[in-house]
Amino acid sequence: MKVDRPENLDSEARWRTAGDRIQTLLDSCATGGAAAQERARELVREVVGLYGAGLERIMLLAQDGPGPGLAERLATDDLVASLLLVHGLHPHDLHRRVSDALDRVRPYLGSHGGDVDLLEVTDDGVVRLAFTGSCKSCPSSAVTLELAVQDAVRAAAPEVSSIEVVAAESAPGPAVIPAESLLAHVHSTSSTWYPVPELAELAPGEVAGFLVSDVPLLVCRIGDLPLAYRDHCPVCDGSLAGARLRETLLGCPRCGTQFDVIHAGAGADGTHLEPLPLLVRDGVPSVALAEPMGAPA
Repeated sequence: MKVDRPENLDSEARWRTAGDRIQTLLDSCATGGAAAQERARELVREVVGLYGAGLERIMLLAQDGPGPGLAERLATDDLVASLLLVHGLHPHDLHRRVSDALDRVRPYLGSHGGDVDLLEVTDDGVVRLAFTGSCKSCPSSAVTLELAVQDAVRAAAPEVSSIEVVAAESAPGPAVIPAESLLAHVHSTSSTWYPVPELAELAPGEVAGFLVSDVPLLVCRIGDLPLAYRDHCPVCDGSLAGARLRETLLGCPRCGTQFDVIHAGAGADGTHLEPLPLLVRDGVPSVALAEPMGAPA
């Protein structure tokens, strides 16, 4: 017969009365006025909704079968993992979570001719990375990849204190590139991710235009990989609407310039399309748009 320890009984009793305590706290917010009480109620609804979605996801994952594989499925699901991290219950250590996050984003990095190496994760939460590949020759592409990597790492490991970029061994110049120099553009902008579920419907080889937060985008799909660019030709200064994709080359319908979409949109004479981070976040294709700090919303 199982006998509960006193601390287990105390914990169970506490959770059984949690609803009453929450209602008491909500009622106390009424002293701050109707607006304060409504904000408190909205906060509770958001928290309950988040955990409800997490429980629903756990039940769906559990339907795939119990056993050792279930814990791994829970740990690698974005929504469930975020809740486990909040309560310190995630089974993977910091290094493993950072490494797994980089593995998930590598196909996107490769689409822009780049890659990233995990050099070190220190005890105080500093992650040191080295970017490699042809993306370094295109500033807009480099910034795009840095934004994608930062988002992936911080989503998987929110306790990371900082992300430092170190020059690849084969690169000339100093061994360490100051983060404030290399990531100056990233640090001067705030990035917002916008879910665009329609991107999942793109067929291989298809090109489509989208308007996301009043920003015109052109999205094409190479195999299973969707790629996003601003709808702007740097050669003729016109729109790319109507562009066609031939293998990996996107042709501007106005000036005829060909851009290699799997190499950061490289065109003739050093021109580049402007790539934008496009990742699957919580199962939904999402695009990141950056605004200068202090810019009007």
